Amino acid sequence: MSKAATTTYTVELPSDAENASRSTARASFQVDDSPPSEDGQAQGLTKSVLLKLASAAFSFFVSGVNDGSIGALIPHIIRDYGVTTAIVSALYAASFVGWLSAALSNTHLNHRLDLGAMMVLGAAFQVVAHALRAWPTPPFGLFITTFWFASIGQAFQDTQANTYVATEKGLTVHRWLGFIHAMYMAGCLVAPFAASPIASSPSGDGSSQWYLFYTVPLGLGVVNLALAMVAFRDTFRLRPHVRALDPGTVAPEKSASALIKETLTTRSVWIISLFFFFHLGVCVTAGGWVVEYLVDVRDGDLRQMGYVPAGFSGGCLLGRLLLPDPTHKFGERRMIFIYCLICLAFQLVFWL
Repeated sequence: MSKAATTTYTVELPSDAENASRSTARASFQVDDSPPSEDGQAQGLTKSVLLKLASAAFSFFVSGVNDGSIGALIPHIIRDYGVTTAIVSALYAASFVGWLSAALSNTHLNHRLDLGAMMVLGAAFQVVAHALRAWPTPPFGLFITTFWFASIGQAFQDTQANTYVATEKGLTVHRWLGFIHAMYMAGCLVAPFAASPIASSPSGDGSSQWYLFYTVPLGLGVVNLALAMVAFRDTFRLRPHVRALDPGTVAPEKSASALIKETLTTRSVWIISLFFFFHLGVCVTAGGWVVEYLVDVRDGDLRQMGYVPAGFSGGCLLGRLLLPDPTHKFGERRMIFIYCLICLAFQLVFWL
């Protein structure tokens, strides 16, 4: 059996979830860059590991169904509530606040809750969000608030699932990370095909019943909750409280506040955050606002334009399945520049 190829990475600062599970904020660790051998694969992909991978991937799928439906539903929401695009954009503001709340609280919670408990907590938040939406035209303020619940739940599960896959031994990490993120885009892909027909089917008085769509992610959310409880039952618990240790013993973990402060002083964190600020801004615009743009500016048929985001999501799905290997082989920095240039070219084609 040949020796596996490994690469040693020096990490300036792990993500919030990793901070909580390690005693230092700076660590060196090895990631296996080669496909696992037959023995390693048999050892790594046990039934327990496969179940956890399935739970992690399904959590991304559920998030994708929620996010991928917004573009198809926004025109119906605007017309049903009688609000402008400026007002309805509050749902994106609520989503931002949800993710920000998770960023500030995740490290603190990870000092108290283990991996499984955090996965279940995230799933529970999303179930609450969809349950509050799935009834006839909920009050607009309540409807906007549900996006905070959904986003903080997604953020908790996103962080924990990424951390689990990135640190599980015996996995070809870049491929499995590509797979679970592809499942998010799979959710975004199928969402318009469920949301558009439901929202376009008028009720007895001719109004849209767009809110009935949320029974779909509600059902998926319940499955997500149950799957997380079963798959991560070995870590569905509280973490032991870290007490001050006697002199001469190993130092306790840094406090959550200290880890957050150290994160905010790391230059690379701000650079990557700025990249995602623009990256996700483009994704939200392409997948969320494009339907209203096509209806309002291009005079498109609302019943047909709701399916357009599926093309964007389908491309992202294929990219996340097919591109991890070439990206890993030729280098992330180089490939990201190439992807950005390709995106700019096709965006000009769409615009013009």
